[in-house]
Amino acid sequence: MKFPPQIKIPATYMRGGTSKGVFFRLQDLPEPAQIPGQARDNLLLRVIGSPDPYAKQTDGMGGATSSTSKTVILSKSEQPDHDVDYLFGQVSIDKPFVDWSGNCGNLTAAVGAFAINSGFVDAKRIPGNGHCTVRIWQANIKKTIIAHVPITNGEVQETGDFELDGVTFPAAEVQIEFMDPAGEGAIFPTGNLVDDLEVPADVVEGGTLKATMINAGIPTIFVNADQIGYEGTELQEAINSDDKALAMFESIRAHGAVKMGLIEKVEDAANRQHTPKVAFVAPPKGYTASSGKQVAADDIDLLVRALSMGKLHHAMMGTAAVAIGTAVAIPGTLVNLAAGGGERNAVTFGHPSGTLRVGAEAEAVNGQWTATNAIMSRSARVLMEGWVRVPGDSF
Repeated sequence: MKFPPQIKIPATYMRGGTSKGVFFRLQDLPEPAQIPGQARDNLLLRVIGSPDPYAKQTDGMGGATSSTSKTVILSKSEQPDHDVDYLFGQVSIDKPFVDWSGNCGNLTAAVGAFAINSGFVDAKRIPGNGHCTVRIWQANIKKTIIAHVPITNGEVQETGDFELDGVTFPAAEVQIEFMDPAGEGAIFPTGNLVDDLEVPADVVEGGTLKATMINAGIPTIFVNADQIGYEGTELQEAINSDDKALAMFESIRAHGAVKMGLIEKVEDAANRQHTPKVAFVAPPKGYTASSGKQVAADDIDLLVRALSMGKLHHAMMGTAAVAIGTAVAIPGTLVNLAAGGGERNAVTFGHPSGTLRVGAEAEAVNGQWTATNAIMSRSARVLMEGWVRVPGDSF
């Protein structure tokens, strides 16, 4: 029996924020994978090492977590006044599935640098020293993102002293602006700042949860920590080792997705793993972060814990941070109330790895809330560049 040889595909392995992913230029992909479809999905699954029943992704580039099972495809933008089109694929670890339903805010921090290094940004717009403004079209959600990438001697500056909780080493700061971050349709799909979310009574006592369901950055369902038996100071092991808790969060996510109009029935949630996210919030309280860092109640405005791909995230997804910042800016949401209520345009929240600050602007127009922008800082770095190899029959 003859087996096909491996092929090699130009690729770059990058960290962006608290995530890692394999970056490709669209034109470098094998021709069948240059268009959306099963061939592309199969290729990316094989690159990452999925599906893996052992949940380790040993035979691929993935790191066996939602933060490290990611792929990015960039191309010269087809949109006016944009430099690059950014397409994100969240690869399932144990299932043959690539979710294209949302963005990765963390990897967005790496998109600007990759776009510059790949020649997608006009050389005339890259300063000798300073910052290069990279205009990104986020193709999954059809939104504009602006990355301010530091430049030294005409090249991307990756090293620096900016520290990001959840990332071990400091690096150069990259400021990210999410323009008009609300998705298609209303920012609150149900029309309410707070809803009564019905879930099975065996999942949550009483069968009803207060929930803020918002579409900003990424569709997100926020609930109060105390209503589901938590304090908001929990670290990963407290949630991810508890199968009953994970089942509860998935049920909340599925029922919330139906109420937000993202799926028709709860069973459909299994085929939409990346969105919506589910998070729980609580007023400020001191705790010890996963690194051992002490976070004092006075250091933060509120506590937030969020789940991604069925597990508690080790820090905070960038897109969920946009949702947090936007919800805080709208008086009356559960997120705003957990932060003390009132009008706010910036917030510092505590997550499992430490703290994060995010700013956002929102306003009510004709009785409907809209978000104008959200801003946060991240960092990014090339980890490896060259080629990935996959068996020739992978796609």
